[in-house]
Amino acid sequence: MVFFVLMAITVFFTFTIGFTVIFFAIRYRKGSSADRSHAFSSNLKLEIAWMGIPLVIVLGIFAIGTQVFVEMFIPPKDATPIYVVGKQWMWKVQHPQGRSEINEIHLPLGKPVKLIMTSQDVIHSFYIPAFRMKQDVLPGRLTSEWFLPDRVGRYHLFCAEYCGTEHSRMGGWAVVMEPADFDKWLKGSPDGSASGSSDAMPSMASSGAKLFEKYHCTGCHGANSEFKAPKLDGVYGGQVPIMAANGKDVIFVDADDRYIRDSVLLPKSQVVAGFEPVMPSYKDVIKEEELLQIMEYIKSIGRKEGVR
Repeated sequence: MVFFVLMAITVFFTFTIGFTVIFFAIRYRKGSSADRSHAFSSNLKLEIAWMGIPLVIVLGIFAIGTQVFVEMFIPPKDATPIYVVGKQWMWKVQHPQGRSEINEIHLPLGKPVKLIMTSQDVIHSFYIPAFRMKQDVLPGRLTSEWFLPDRVGRYHLFCAEYCGTEHSRMGGWAVVMEPADFDKWLKGSPDGSASGSSDAMPSMASSGAKLFEKYHCTGCHGANSEFKAPKLDGVYGGQVPIMAANGKDVIFVDADDRYIRDSVLLPKSQVVAGFEPVMPSYKDVIKEEELLQIMEYIKSIGRKEGVR
């Protein structure tokens, strides 16, 4: 919409100014009979008009642009999450239901999709030209992008940020499928075939639950733990009280994807009020794919809406 508004304004003023310039060039050319006896050097109304009208126009463009910007970065609540990890030199994609793929991402037609992305090594950029979307994928943090696939087909996927010697080969395909076909594909067996039982393919949440035990998280955060640590049931989607930087005040932060990630990798950066900063960091210990699975597990035991 912003494009068409800018195009309309540009065309209007281009023709208006162009016509005026040509008209005055002809009307007041040297040797013409135009009356020049009543020339004036100032006109307050005209000056207010040529300042006020452009001001109203640019404020209108700002309002429209702001609305579009907000819509671009706030996905619908029903958007399907898909996790993406960039690595030299491939894209690793995993769906919450458990299906994973390399250098391909299968998408349902007509349903909004939210990509939750991170990098395992250097800066990458997830780029699908046909979707008019590109988002940097950064090591050490989560970035996201959402879009609505509206046409069935196969579309090129690229890395748009130079990431090393094999950068040009870091590509693949985005495959948009009819919802029924996508559901069949999603229930496929782990070896990539389109048949098989979904029971043979554990979800990310169930895999995360096993990793939660593997890394001994249950020793402190489990329901029956004797150690004093924050319980994670019902945390996701609410708010968590943490100690401010001054060590005295308590502030509340949203328990979203970023909070969970930072709590695992940088546990001393946001200490829950009433608890000691004794949790060790799992940075360089846990893999990115494993961290995403643990995040999905914590989501599965937390509420999606409301404030704690």
